[in-house]
Amino acid sequence: MKYIDTFKEGMNVQDVYLCRQRKYSLMTKNGKPYDEVTIQDKTGTIVGKIWDPNSDGIEDCDDYDYIEVIGKVTEFNGQLQVKVDRLRKADEDEYIPADYIPTSEYDIEEMYGKVLKLVEAVKNPYLNALLKHFLVDDADMVKAFKSQSAAKTLHHGFIGGLLEHSLSVATMCWHIAGHYNFLNRDLLITAALLHDIGKIKEFSDFPVNDYTDEGNLLGHIVMGSEMIGEAAKNIEGFPPVLLNELKHCILSHHGKFEFGSPKKPAIAEAIALNFADDMDAKLEYCKELFNSPSAEGGDWLGYNRFFEGNFRRTTEK
Repeated sequence: MKYIDTFKEGMNVQDVYLCRQRKYSLMTKNGKPYDEVTIQDKTGTIVGKIWDPNSDGIEDCDDYDYIEVIGKVTEFNGQLQVKVDRLRKADEDEYIPADYIPTSEYDIEEMYGKVLKLVEAVKNPYLNALLKHFLVDDADMVKAFKSQSAAKTLHHGFIGGLLEHSLSVATMCWHIAGHYNFLNRDLLITAALLHDIGKIKEFSDFPVNDYTDEGNLLGHIVMGSEMIGEAAKNIEGFPPVLLNELKHCILSHHGKFEFGSPKKPAIAEAIALNFADDMDAKLEYCKELFNSPSAEGGDWLGYNRFFEGNFRRTTEK
């Protein structure tokens, strides 16, 4: 099949894709009716425009159906899209689901092994026991930690994304704690590994990967703090001050109120976690941006809403 990350303007498309979203009865500014379908494979998503939605060649479909799309790749306002000429629901023998679910480029078990080494490196008995509760002892939790994404779309929005992001942040924090030796390394590594643990409840499983009711109402930061508090109750003698410091790191790891943090960082470990989390998220976004079809054709990539400015790739490593 032709994967979405290989699409170029003028390319003909005739393959089966996952229907991420179907919108009916839309209207252009000039009053021209159209339908819209967002299609997905494991390499990304792209929007398809259906300019003749009442055509016999256009079948109805629901979100998360597998559909055969026949059309042509075009460009509009600097973004690639597909002009859909024909669309039909595919039969089960026409697709392999694994081709349509984005997955980390790194080996899941290898990353998990590195997480376990970090867990063992935490010597504080209470923090070590807490980490093992989430990342070793609870088989269902471990399975979710390995498979869950870290976001809906912005960064690490793929199977293994939560694991990859958590490991990356914890690895950075390990080095930060080695450079700034006044930091409590055990506290910082524990916070780094668990800072997004609430995303296990915030997002539904693939291929949906959308916000759950809990996710919309509470968010992963609050849920993560609650999960840690509940788990600590079952660890005899867990120091209240240490628990509050850990929960504070979780509650403040987005850094600012406007970024969703209920608290601003008030201890050094929380500051370190905030910067490590922000760096990993932004640089992963850069990687995904550079690898996207819209990034081809030049060094300057145009205005980027995330970075609020015209963005450029470097010419040489």
